[in-house]
Amino acid sequence: MAKKAEPNKAKKAPAPSPQALDIGIPADKLAAITDGLSRLLADTYTLYLKTHNYHWNVTGPQFNTLHTMFETQYTELALAVDEIAERIRALGAWAPGSYSEFARLSTVKEASGIPSAEQMVADLAADQASVVRTARSVFPAADEARDEPTADLLTQRMQSHEKTAWMLRAMIA
Repeated sequence: MAKKAEPNKAKKAPAPSPQALDIGIPADKLAAITDGLSRLLADTYTLYLKTHNYHWNVTGPQFNTLHTMFETQYTELALAVDEIAERIRALGAWAPGSYSEFARLSTVKEASGIPSAEQMVADLAADQASVVRTARSVFPAADEARDEPTADLLTQRMQSHEKTAWMLRAMIA
């Protein structure tokens, strides 16, 4: 009797084997770094989505300014998401890529409803600072492992988010 074909089911990808990756970073340190980068990716993607939402839905006297500013910010975040995910892959781990994974890993929370323009700016300033804290929390593991490429990525992300947070705070000061 012929075996029935099963419907197409997504196969769970096998866990990467960081132990097989020989780039001079021990497996336990690789795991700590990629776990931290996964949290940073989740924060960055959630912030990207939130910023894009605010870009679409901002209203009020500062519409043009904020609409354009949010577009610049979400475009930069989209590029950052790719850089972070590719660094995770270069280190031999799978990058998270679903809303449920991002929700579980992220410190940035989705907005409920459509806040005022001023509240959008305040929310995004706080969220930018939250992403800085996540990046900063990963830095010691990268530094201890002498993982200069990850440390460089983290430094760039912290610098970008700190500057954006400052600009957002200045808009509502």
